[in-house]
Amino acid sequence: MKRYFDKDFWWGAATSGPQSEGRFNKKHANMFDYWYEVEPDAFFDNVGPDVTSNFYNSYKDDIALMKSIGLNSVRTSIQWSRLIDDLELGTLNQDAVDFYNDVIDEFIKNDIKPIINLHHFDLPVELYHKYGGWESKKVVDMYVLFAKQCFKLFGDRVKDWFTHNEPIVVVEGEYLHEFHYPKLVDGKKAVQVAYNLNLSSAKAIKEFRSLGLDKDGGRIGIILNLTPTYPSSNESKDLEAAEFAELFNNRLFLDTAAHGEFPAKLVEILRKDNVLWESTDSELKIIKENTIDVLGVNYYHPNRVKAPDVSPNSVGAWLPDRYYDEYLLPGRRMNIDRGWEIYPKALYDIAMNIKENYNNIPWFVSENGMGISNEENFMSEDGVVQDDYRIDFINEHLIYLHKGIEEGSNCFGYHLWTPIDCWSWVNAYKNRYGLISNNIHTQIKTIKKSGYWFKEVTELKCIEDNLKYYE
Repeated sequence: MKRYFDKDFWWGAATSGPQSEGRFNKKHANMFDYWYEVEPDAFFDNVGPDVTSNFYNSYKDDIALMKSIGLNSVRTSIQWSRLIDDLELGTLNQDAVDFYNDVIDEFIKNDIKPIINLHHFDLPVELYHKYGGWESKKVVDMYVLFAKQCFKLFGDRVKDWFTHNEPIVVVEGEYLHEFHYPKLVDGKKAVQVAYNLNLSSAKAIKEFRSLGLDKDGGRIGIILNLTPTYPSSNESKDLEAAEFAELFNNRLFLDTAAHGEFPAKLVEILRKDNVLWESTDSELKIIKENTIDVLGVNYYHPNRVKAPDVSPNSVGAWLPDRYYDEYLLPGRRMNIDRGWEIYPKALYDIAMNIKENYNNIPWFVSENGMGISNEENFMSEDGVVQDDYRIDFINEHLIYLHKGIEEGSNCFGYHLWTPIDCWSWVNAYKNRYGLISNNIHTQIKTIKKSGYWFKEVTELKCIEDNLKYYE
């Protein structure tokens, strides 16, 4: 069976500034630049962000490769630490202005729609050391200065903007689970950071509209990694655990972005636990009045939970997962390299959730993908990675996405993570996600089998149900 997509459907891929550009000519270090300086052993094979995939120098060739595999849209981010010269005043670095202008123009020249995100985990580190980073509302306002400069510089050509990528990861990685610098474990700070990130998004959206960029097709949104929550059983205790996990991990940002209000039940719990954020009526009004036009959804794996083994009322430091424990579904399919369950049906569940609970807001899959280690083991004699597993993974997710679209969900695109193998934070190049491989020692880039397949999909604008490469 063939499944057809709309002629204007976005077929694309996503990357980010800090993961692709390299540190060339940057005045400021971001959180990961600094972390690598002080703790290089934290990064797989001691590979840091200095060169990454060399996009700063090779963007013309890289964009030509992206065009050659059929991409009609690509998301990347503008690095705050590159664009802004004086972080306090929001003044510009001219080299960065020229670079991003050239990149945007090159995308357009190649008939690729540039989709621009503003913040992708890459806060300038000096704003953390001086003010506490996203713990500070002063930093929120400095971020808005950065956003305003981006809008004024590039808003004539970029029509699709996003304020943050996966803001819950900043909360979890930096303040709860110690997988991003500064590796704190502080539930109250985490909750305040979540609030401040929501506030910064709303303030940036307000600035976007005050500049009139919402006219002539301009729109702005946020990119959230939605991990649908599935309880281990229908027992009330497991359902309650799943409800809280959904509230904190998904709805903390989704409800606020789409409806302009934090989930009332979550607010009630956080207040009861004495960890609720500090807010003002004027700030909540800004959040209420500046909701998103469009939503990006990153989906990789489901979130399965059960009732916690230890009572949530136990004494000790407050962390959100006191209300639930992870549940490992027996017999689950896995990407063992990455440690993630493969569950494509969740993409259909996301589509229905957005349709039924979020006013069927226009949305697209802003990331989906499969990271595999040691892909050289799958390379043919002529140097092409035979990544049939990736083809099957993408195809299966597209089947469920198409089903959601058929049933009325307002999804207009699918972006894979990532066009070219890129640097991935502490994992560096351990797991490869790209449609195009990157030899990090020579920076020679080669289209994988999945890249050729993806081009065919974009040309035919359809997929087939019977593709099962690894069976």
